[in-house]
Amino acid sequence: MAAPGRRPLVSGNWKMHHDHVQAIRTVQDLGLRLQPADVAALDVSVHPPFTDLRSVQTVIEDRAIPVALGAQHCHHQDQGAFTGEVAPPMLARLGVRYVIVGHSERRQFFGQTDEEVALVLRAVLRHGMTPIVCVGESEEEREAGVTHDRLTAQATAALGGLPAQQVAALVVAYEPIWAIGTGRTAEAADAQAACAHIRSVVAAVADAEAAGAVRIQYGGSVKPDNTAELMAQPDVDGLLVGGASLEAATFASIVTHAGGR
Repeated sequence: MAAPGRRPLVSGNWKMHHDHVQAIRTVQDLGLRLQPADVAALDVSVHPPFTDLRSVQTVIEDRAIPVALGAQHCHHQDQGAFTGEVAPPMLARLGVRYVIVGHSERRQFFGQTDEEVALVLRAVLRHGMTPIVCVGESEEEREAGVTHDRLTAQATAALGGLPAQQVAALVVAYEPIWAIGTGRTAEAADAQAACAHIRSVVAAVADAEAAGAVRIQYGGSVKPDNTAELMAQPDVDGLLVGGASLEAATFASIVTHAGGR
């Protein structure tokens, strides 16, 4: 489990899956499977596509399901002529609590730069939501031995200049790109080493207190059978779950394993 004072966060990123009817059924099923004791020691969020947010929000609130509503991305401007984008105040009005920022797929497929990640991060904070800031290396970078360099560059670009108090309250997700959707998972020791390095970068960018408080998730082919080992690492404070979050039974199993049940 996470160190004292750092409450674990398990987040389900649905990516471009589930229309609003499927989303309703999935979150209803999740609500039936998660008991209060399952989430007593950790936080849980689900991140549906934009078209599902209102539907999922209504189910969560009406049934008092113990999960927070999350989004997958937003623009850094509050409004404007940005066809196809969604503004942060729109998400905040829906009760979104967590927003994924700088996911590797946004960087890879949509050209999101480190500078844009920093702008979105600040917009999310400005509207009272918590960013889940993603950092991670490609397979080529891993084989070249520059994983730590890449993590340092991404984390510094995203967090640099923020007050230490704000850094302490956000979430960083280590997502090795080579493990996303491939079925390959970082060994627990490798995940721990990367998360510990990220924590050291936070200390350098902010301060030691912020580094001790910030929550760091691991993301990349997370499954029920590797959850406990990953969560046992001292610097892994939660999980960013992709494909395994699409089915309520599997995601609920991950949550209960993460909570030590």
